[in-house]
Amino acid sequence: MEDWQYDFEWLRIRHFLKEKFNKDAIPDLNAVLFLVGIQILGRWKKKFTKEEKQDLMHIAICEITQDDGHFAFKGRDHDGWPHYEVLEPIQKKGVKEQEQYLIKKMIAYFAREKYFDNEEKSN
Repeated sequence: MEDWQYDFEWLRIRHFLKEKFNKDAIPDLNAVLFLVGIQILGRWKKKFTKEEKQDLMHIAICEITQDDGHFAFKGRDHDGWPHYEVLEPIQKKGVKEQEQYLIKKMIAYFAREKYFDNEEKSN
């Protein structure tokens, strides 16, 4: 995939989430990671603590990078929170390179989960 295609797909995901949650602005990477983390957790509550928000973003990173061999799902604790084992740390240098990697993994995650299949069938 070329850079412009990644940019297009990333913008598509962000606009999809903006519309889905009826927000005024498109979400940034952290917000998308947070939302994916909630989905993986499998439950919603009105207010998450700052630590829980960080944990949810970490869960999303583990989930979207496991196919590259960085993490492996270990199971859920007694509260239902997923836990992952570190297999190989992500070796991206600099914030920009890390963000680009996570965006590409997020695009692959949304494609794998088939978020846009229904949208394309109705057009």
